[in-house]
Amino acid sequence: MPREQKRLRACGRRVREFGVPYPLIPETHLAAPPDPTRGLRLLEIVRRRLRERRYSKRTEEAYVHWIRRFIRFHGRRHPKDMAEPEVTAFLSALAVEEGVAQSTQKQALSALVFLYDRVLARPLRELDRLAPARSTTFVPTVLSEREIRAVLAHLAAVPRLCAEVMYGSGLRITECVALRVKDIDFDRLTIVVRSGKGGKDRRTPLGERCAQVLRVHLARGRERFDDDMRRDIRTTSLSDALMRKFPNADRDWRWRFVFSSVRTFVDAAGIRRRHHLDESVLQRAIPVAALAAGLTKRVTCHTFRHSFATHLLESGVDLRRVQLVLGHTDVRTTMRYTHVADLGAGVRSPGDRL
Repeated sequence: MPREQKRLRACGRRVREFGVPYPLIPETHLAAPPDPTRGLRLLEIVRRRLRERRYSKRTEEAYVHWIRRFIRFHGRRHPKDMAEPEVTAFLSALAVEEGVAQSTQKQALSALVFLYDRVLARPLRELDRLAPARSTTFVPTVLSEREIRAVLAHLAAVPRLCAEVMYGSGLRITECVALRVKDIDFDRLTIVVRSGKGGKDRRTPLGERCAQVLRVHLARGRERFDDDMRRDIRTTSLSDALMRKFPNADRDWRWRFVFSSVRTFVDAAGIRRRHHLDESVLQRAIPVAALAAGLTKRVTCHTFRHSFATHLLESGVDLRRVQLVLGHTDVRTTMRYTHVADLGAGVRSPGDRL
């Protein structure tokens, strides 16, 4: 007998026995669960929704920024009182009046799509008459090996080591400062990047020369760690779930940041902790070192990652391997380095024949 007929026959027996298809359920059991966002402001709800979906902190900050700008652009009107025309007007103003890049306009659009879809439960329809931002082709700034040596020579000890790790392993600045002791494998000369961009883990090579300097740096860091343990100064950025599984992780050397901060702070629970090195330390030091080295290029922390990828391609490493080491989801992101690598791999200017 087909399943549907069995179900209807069983339903008929319930009607004969109870007078209803199924036993009655108390109305209290059917009441909707309490809304945890009741009483919260709009941007607080946005942050909660983003954290529920495990968005990164930077994405959270960017989305909140664009939603706040959208509200201010329309005279602080609530987004529930606005719709597609207001969204189109805001995004078009970004492109026409402010001249933002296409990627910036896309980020603002993603923030507003999330707002209306996940927070207001009113998905946006197609945006007609949207003025698109100007599309640009990004060519990354790449340093030669001589230029990298010149920049490193004008950096202090810790920023210099961070720059060597970013160049030697292709790390982003956030991945570099958040490295923990357990993520460095000296025997296999690899670094495990935890929760990189997009929440992905990956392995990347560690240079032998950099490994030697890191060993010395960690030996000094172990002395500071032992002193911190005597004063009960713990490490940070460990989730509640991890602390339930490993209650002493914040006192464990393996979970210590490789590049720990000089200063400590007291958290909300009254526990003194030591965070990792602040990104702004490197963001200030590296451009200053580039100027001191006499470079005219715009050098940032990310320039070392661009140089890492380009030099790998120039040395003959397969594009797919470079993609895996960099952690790119789409190979087209990695292919932008081929333009720089091909130009530097032997394309000779016809002006040399004059």
